[in-house]
Amino acid sequence: MTFKYRFAYYMGGFIIGMFFVTLMWSGKDTRCNYFPNARVLNDLRNKPFHYSPEASAVLAQPWIDTVDIKNTLKHGDVDFDRSNKPVGGGKLYTVEGKTMQQQPIELELVNYSERVLLKNIVKK
Repeated sequence: MTFKYRFAYYMGGFIIGMFFVTLMWSGKDTRCNYFPNARVLNDLRNKPFHYSPEASAVLAQPWIDTVDIKNTLKHGDVDFDRSNKPVGGGKLYTVEGKTMQQQPIELELVNYSERVLLKNIVKK
């Protein structure tokens, strides 16, 4: 069998295989969060979100908005040296990020099993 025919068989099988893989993964909410930072941020984003009175007072100020909180939970960095500490039935996480005006902020979040509480927002 010549190279031309072997290559044609290979490409035919490859295309059929890609078709089945695409069929299998389409429509599923599949995520590949291999690193600890991505896992923690994904867990914090996917739970119901609540605000503490302190965080609500900071959010009432004009320099920060809930969009900044969502962007920080999507693109922020978890400070593991100050995180993963037990606090009242949950774990405290510190996430560093930036506002839309590129001001550095720090979020203190308590991750409970069924919800996430934004405890405080600190402007750095």
